[in-house]
Amino acid sequence: MSERGLIAIEDPADPRIAEFSQIRERDLTGRGGRFIAEGTVVLRMLAAAHAAGRGIRAEKLLLLRNRVEGVSELLAAFPEDVPIYVAEAPVLDAIAGFHLHRGVLALGRRDGTAETANLIANLPQDALVLVGCGISNHDNIGALFRNAAGFGADAVLLDETCCDPLYRKALRVSVGSVLTMPYARDGSSEALLGALAQAGFAIWALSPAGEAEIGEIAPAPRMALVMGTEGEGLPRAILERFHTARIAQMPGLDSLNVGTASGIALYSLAKSMGRLRG
Repeated sequence: MSERGLIAIEDPADPRIAEFSQIRERDLTGRGGRFIAEGTVVLRMLAAAHAAGRGIRAEKLLLLRNRVEGVSELLAAFPEDVPIYVAEAPVLDAIAGFHLHRGVLALGRRDGTAETANLIANLPQDALVLVGCGISNHDNIGALFRNAAGFGADAVLLDETCCDPLYRKALRVSVGSVLTMPYARDGSSEALLGALAQAGFAIWALSPAGEAEIGEIAPAPRMALVMGTEGEGLPRAILERFHTARIAQMPGLDSLNVGTASGIALYSLAKSMGRLRG
C-alpha cells in the first residue's frame, strides 16, 4: 500500500461508517441515490465509473484490514479525498450484520436520475436496447445488466415497477455493470415502449408463445428486446401490440429463467446486427 492513510475503525457504532451498518436489512429501504458496492469486481467498476465522470462516484470505502494489501492498486485508483476505513473481522461483521467474507465495501452515489425520454433521445441511430417490465427480483435485474453489457447493448430501460438496480445484490450479480451501462427506470411499460416505437425501434417481446423463433428475426438498425417477470410474463396488452419472439426449447418446461433467456436472446439479436466479433 502507498503512503495514503488508512482510518482504523474499532467501534461498530462509529458514526463515520454508519451507512454500512446492518446493510442486509437496510439496503432495501432506498438510500436517495446512494448504494453499497460489495467485492473487488464491483469496486473496480466503481473506480472506473468514478474516473469516467459518468455521474457515479465513491464516497467512502470500508475494508477488512487483511484485504488492504491485495487491493492496493485498486485503492490507488480512487481520488485522495475518498476516505478508506479498515476494521478487523469481528468489527466488520458487527457493522455489516453478517459475516462479510469478501471484506470489501464501498459507499457510492449516483448523481441524478436519468429519464427514459432523454436516454432514448441520445441513443445512436444503430442501437440495441434491453427493456425490463415488472422485474422485482434482484438477481434477475443484475443478470439483465450483465447480459446487456456482455452483448453490447446501448442501454437498459426499466419500467417503474422494476426493482432498483442499485440494490447491493443486483449490483453484485451484474458484476458492476449497473455502474457502467446507461439506464433509466421510470414510467409505465406502455409509455416506455411507446416512446421506443416512436423513436423507430423494432420492438420484440419475449414470450414462450412468441410468433417468431429468436434466431429467425431479421435485424433492424434499432432493436429493443422486452423481458417480463417470471411466472406472469409480459402483459397481454404488450404481447398484442408488438412483435413477439420465443426461444426454442424442449417441451415440458414452461419457460427459462429471465437471466438465461435474456442472455440467449441478446446474443442472437446482437449477432444478427453484426455487433459481435470473433
